[in-house]
Order: sequence, then structure tokens, then C-alpha cells
Amino acid sequence: MVTFRPAEDLAKAAHFTLSNMRPYYQQYSVDWDQTQIEKMTQGLVNLDILLQGMLVGVMRLSFDSAECWLRDLQVAPGYQNQGIGAIALAEAERCAKERCCQNLKLRVFKNSPAVHLYQRQGFGLTSEDERFYYMSRAVS
Repeated sequence: MVTFRPAEDLAKAAHFTLSNMRPYYQQYSVDWDQTQIEKMTQGLVNLDILLQGMLVGVMRLSFDSAECWLRDLQVAPGYQNQGIGAIALAEAERCAKERCCQNLKLRVFKNSPAVHLYQRQGFGLTSEDERFYYMSRAVS
């Protein structure tokens, strides 16, 4: 069973991001480290993703008056492709509804396999640049 809780350790959450995103950061010459990620995420809603009580990922959200932004969704490599990402997106939508947001938005590296997850979950392309797809879907 997948559950969520407010992140207990932002440094550990930052480590998830750095570990999972390192290949993309290297490819695109993004000079991030764990401390920078931790500092950048302090103002976000940080959620631990737990599978049967064990920490397997993190999700970060931000909100404005009409939109919920999925700022980060990281699942440990050994737990990917098991439906956890789809469950996390359902939780992001629940949080968005709770705050009366109309849209759920994100950006994702173009070469990330997560693009397929987002497409399967109903996200459509709204724009792109040389590195990212910007995607959104209505909150139902």
C-alpha cells in the first residue's frame, strides 16, 4: 500500500532528487548539488512516498490561485514501473482539488521516461523548449 506523509527529512528528499536526476543534470550541464536542492525545496509542499511504510520516493508541489505545480516526483529506481508514480499523481490531484486548483502542471526533461507516465495519466503538451516539455491537465 502506498501512502504519503509530510517529508520528515528534506536532506534525504534532496538526495532522492539528486540521485535520480544526476544523468539529466550531467547531460544538460545543470550544476546542482544536494544542498542547493534542499534549499530550493524548503518552500514547497514536500511529501514522502511510502510503500508499506518504507520510504521509496518524494513528491513536491506548489500552489497558486488556480494551479497546482508538480515540482518534483522521484521514485527510487528499484520501485519504478510498479504504479507508484500513477498513485502519486492521483495524490497530487487530490491535493490540488483540496485547494480548489483547476489545473495540474509540470515540466519534465524531454528524454525522461516519465514523459510516458504523464501522457498515460492525461497530461498534454502545452509548450516546450530545448530541454523540457511543459505539460498540464485539468483537475477533475
